[in-house]
Amino acid sequence: MPRVHVVGASGTGMSALAELLLDLGHEASGSDRFLDAGRTTGTLSVLEREGVALFPQDGSGVASADAIAVSSAIEADNPDLVAARAKGIPVFHRAELLAKLAADAGAEVVGVAGTCGKTTTTGMLGEALEKLGADPTVVAGGALVDWEAGGTRLGSVRSGGKLWVLELDESDRSLLRFSPAEAIVTNLAEDHFPLDETKALFRDFAGRVAGDIVCPQGVPAMVGPAAARWREAVGSPAADGRGGTWRGTFLRSGGPGVHNFFDAMLAGEMCLALGCGVEETVSALAAFGGMRRRMEKTGPRVWDDYAHNPDKVRNAMAAAKLDAPRLGVVFRPHGYGPLRKGLAGFAASFAGSLGEGDALWVLPVFDAGGTAQRDIGAEDLVAAIRARGTKAVVQAVAGIPEAQRAAEAFLKTGGGVLVMGARDPDLPLLARAIAKADSAGR
Repeated sequence: MPRVHVVGASGTGMSALAELLLDLGHEASGSDRFLDAGRTTGTLSVLEREGVALFPQDGSGVASADAIAVSSAIEADNPDLVAARAKGIPVFHRAELLAKLAADAGAEVVGVAGTCGKTTTTGMLGEALEKLGADPTVVAGGALVDWEAGGTRLGSVRSGGKLWVLELDESDRSLLRFSPAEAIVTNLAEDHFPLDETKALFRDFAGRVAGDIVCPQGVPAMVGPAAARWREAVGSPAADGRGGTWRGTFLRSGGPGVHNFFDAMLAGEMCLALGCGVEETVSALAAFGGMRRRMEKTGPRVWDDYAHNPDKVRNAMAAAKLDAPRLGVVFRPHGYGPLRKGLAGFAASFAGSLGEGDALWVLPVFDAGGTAQRDIGAEDLVAAIRARGTKAVVQAVAGIPEAQRAAEAFLKTGGGVLVMGARDPDLPLLARAIAKADSAGR
């Protein structure tokens, strides 16, 4: 079988691609900057156990590859990419390769796209369809708690099964590489692009979908005319944020927060579009075990979340406050560019969500190397939040040890702690360490 070398294998999308390649019978190798630094991550350890040969990102892993896969985060001077081009080895963007694998399998693709919530919605839909007997192949941008393989599942593709549920990314416009049979659009908001540009992008995407597009109310009006059959999901969240009314029945969302109810409602509406009944769909969604790093509870009063843009951090804090009215938050901005672009939005989200008795500790920006412009930092975010007159304690901290000490002290006062941020593999470890210290102190 051809061997594909996956560059940046610890990334959520790239690790899922490597797992799918193995599932489909290909050989896979991978490289990552963490290996360059003599480190590993939980994701890399899992890939190695599953049979992915791992290399530093110095070009050495490319030698025997038949193709390499890269994401939009891989820069042009990456040693693996330079080595592949020098050897004439084909280079595929992650989405391009995923679309090719689906096409080669003759898949009926259900694409899950949107600004926020697509990973959780993909996981909810994939696990619900599994429980409903549809046996889908699933590739999500995060790991499911209930699945040993994390964010991937090989369905009945080897025996002729055609249903694939794929999370599609708008941040690099790679969702336009797909022409799904059906799709979910979770929401539209300004994030990687201005809102008007986002609307235009999803108008193009809608025109590529052959069948139904499930979405919240209001999305079709935002996108405008398109060659698509919009299917708006309608429901009312419960006051406690742990479910709501949908299709005349109560839908438990499998996680705290109104945003989780809307994700579940979208997944449920797609199950109906695929021919499932309401009662069995509600039952399947109620059994959803959650996603790793999506309001994942590491302890009774400690949560870990991948939130990394203003809307996501606001939703995560609202969900945590359902159980912890006094909340301490550890946040690491996941890049200089995203912090610079979203500074006002982050400041508004934190200042509007945290008040008297709450605390926020901002870690230094996660630095993945490369040519990023390093002209903004945690102190700038702290200043922007304080300028809005917040009554919460807001501080920049030097590193994880200081954040851990502050969070553990906060727990002793009876509050809860939420750890948030993307890309940094030390954040989930921090959430578990805080929870362990909390349990030991009881």
